Amino acid sequence: MLFKNLARFPDIGSNSYLLDFGETRIVLDAGTHPKHTGRDTLPRFEEIEPDSVDAIFVSHPHLDHIGGLPVLMQQQISAAVAMTAPTRESGAALLHNSVNVMQSQKEELNEPAYPLYSHRRVNEYERLWFTRGTSEVFSIGTRDRIECEFYPAGHVQGAVGIRMESDMHTVFYTGDVHFEDQTMTKAAEFPTKDIDTLIVETTRGGYERDPDYTREQEKQRLGESIRKTIERGGAVLIPVFAFGKTQELLLMLQELREAGKIPHVPVHIGGLSTRMSQIADRFSESEERLHRGTRLLDDFEDLHILPRGHLEPEFHPGRIYALSSGMMSEHTVSNRFARHILRSDKHSLIFVGYADSETPAGKILSVGQGGRVQLDAKRDHESVIECEVHRFDFSGHAPRDQIADYVVTCRPENVILVHGDPTARAWFKTELCRRLPESRVILPKPGEEISLDSRP
Repeated sequence: MLFKNLARFPDIGSNSYLLDFGETRIVLDAGTHPKHTGRDTLPRFEEIEPDSVDAIFVSHPHLDHIGGLPVLMQQQISAAVAMTAPTRESGAALLHNSVNVMQSQKEELNEPAYPLYSHRRVNEYERLWFTRGTSEVFSIGTRDRIECEFYPAGHVQGAVGIRMESDMHTVFYTGDVHFEDQTMTKAAEFPTKDIDTLIVETTRGGYERDPDYTREQEKQRLGESIRKTIERGGAVLIPVFAFGKTQELLLMLQELREAGKIPHVPVHIGGLSTRMSQIADRFSESEERLHRGTRLLDDFEDLHILPRGHLEPEFHPGRIYALSSGMMSEHTVSNRFARHILRSDKHSLIFVGYADSETPAGKILSVGQGGRVQLDAKRDHESVIECEVHRFDFSGHAPRDQIADYVVTCRPENVILVHGDPTARAWFKTELCRRLPESRVILPKPGEEISLDSRP
């Protein structure tokens, strides 16, 4: 039994892992890395023999887990590709958007390798993906049959953890996980018994969440910030990721409206967020969803959708603008629209998700109100941040203590720590070695192959 870390760099991005059960080989996820370009964004697919993989499982459709799938499928032409139905539809839309981004970056970044795949290839490969629901057992392989099952992961709609069981060894891969209900997505429901190897994410290992934190209190604080901004005649810009955060935010705003915590004002979305919300609405009756039956684009009153092809909505005070991207990356709607918000202390810029320190969003959070930021490194001078800046914790990743508690409950022989920066994974290594002295806690290096049959 072998595990190989296919990630090209020791941080979050290009997530992909090879499991070799002997006669059956499975790749878990096939992501791209957001901080690199060209073929450096891809996992180490070149280290897998061509057409040697039996199956590829996709845990969820964020690009750091699915962005390289068309490249891997081209190399592994016989592999079965499995995911949930929501991941299939959302993943295809996000891959098509990725093609558009790569096409624009080809000249902008002078990157000859872009695009890594075409719209036609995404369409061809999507027809080959098969879907399975949670609690639906299925098998992979011919000689060594591996029994597989998806479990709700609570991260985004359609996200799953994956159990793989052979006659000799059972592996569980968490993917990205959240153990608490969010606004749209119910909490994870993971197995805890008879797991020999646990492959676990470590995203939030680098910091401890406030022990007094509750999502409800955080939502109330968000509502208070929005209410005060609207009452003083300002507008609110909330940069959000098109998939996941947009849909969670809309339902949260609806809850705050119904409770009378924020005024009933127009809310604007646009671009890819509209497409991803349409897909989310197709699964409004899912058992893993809260606000079951609610259709965002039909049931959210006074929702203004940016017409296709428009660069940004018209600016009006007294409104809420939930625009992508969440990190305010250059050339995105939220980045362009920010020039309206930054110029007055009546307005508020509110962040509800992760923001890398090197992105415009991360830089704004670092310097805060009164600081200066350059929204576009090539075209803009630095702008003074006159508006209020707020940050709220609505992460789709479980806090580190909850993940550590889950690992301890499982008591696996092997714990493989993935999907985290070095500081995050180091915390988990120390904590789990202390709490599980009989377990083997592994920090896999990029490209490293590890035997899981016995201790070294």
